[in-house]
Amino acid sequence: MSSLPLAVRDSNTMLRRNLLHARRYPSLTLNLLLTPVMLLLLFVYIFGDAMSAGIGSGDGGRAAYIAYIVPGILLMTIGSTVVGTAVSVSTDMSEGIIARFRTMAIHRGSVIIGHVIGSVLQSVMSVVLVGAVGVAIGFRSTDATALEWLAAFGLLVLFATALTWIAVGMGLISPNAEAASNNAMPLILLPLLSSAFIPVDTMPGWFQPIAEYQPFTPAIETLRGLLLGTEIGHNGWLAVAWCLGLTVLGYLWSTSKFGQDPK
Repeated sequence: MSSLPLAVRDSNTMLRRNLLHARRYPSLTLNLLLTPVMLLLLFVYIFGDAMSAGIGSGDGGRAAYIAYIVPGILLMTIGSTVVGTAVSVSTDMSEGIIARFRTMAIHRGSVIIGHVIGSVLQSVMSVVLVGAVGVAIGFRSTDATALEWLAAFGLLVLFATALTWIAVGMGLISPNAEAASNNAMPLILLPLLSSAFIPVDTMPGWFQPIAEYQPFTPAIETLRGLLLGTEIGHNGWLAVAWCLGLTVLGYLWSTSKFGQDPK
């Protein structure tokens, strides 16, 4: 069998393996999914009225803050979900199954490709679930066109792909699952330091560059613009540039680490 059909066949097999693991052991995904859901409910129902004043929509109250916070929570959901990918990759490496795969007549890269595709699919499903929670508590996007919804979906998939490749690299360098979870923690913390909860210009001056010059903020502002009709400006191409850059970096890092012979 030639290289491309072999790669497709084996990657599909590894994808089914990872989805089967996720179905049999859903606790990790559910635990990670609880973080954005709890933050969404906490900030909307406990801090919503007060936080709406900070975004210049004091008259809108909690409803205005729901519209503001949901796009950020959706991207935070992706960051939370891919932590499970880092843990899964590290577990495969530490438990010896990868060493077994290396002795078999399968395409070498199919193992991590299966992890990446499976993680992106799980991220999309997680975003749908969290989005459903947002709609249930009052989020609406009535002005977005079909093209804008399609662009928003494309951005979410592209962002999930970028973070997944980074998470795979983190899993490959981690000696065990606990270390992988700790190494991937910035993927959960970075949204807290972005414009997900309050506008960047309301933050202290010394902190604004930290919030502005990171991948989550331009992606969040772009998603807000697509769903709510706010100004996107330069955030659109910045978000795409971050996604493409992180994807390439994560791919090169992951394939390099995976290609090294075990010590």
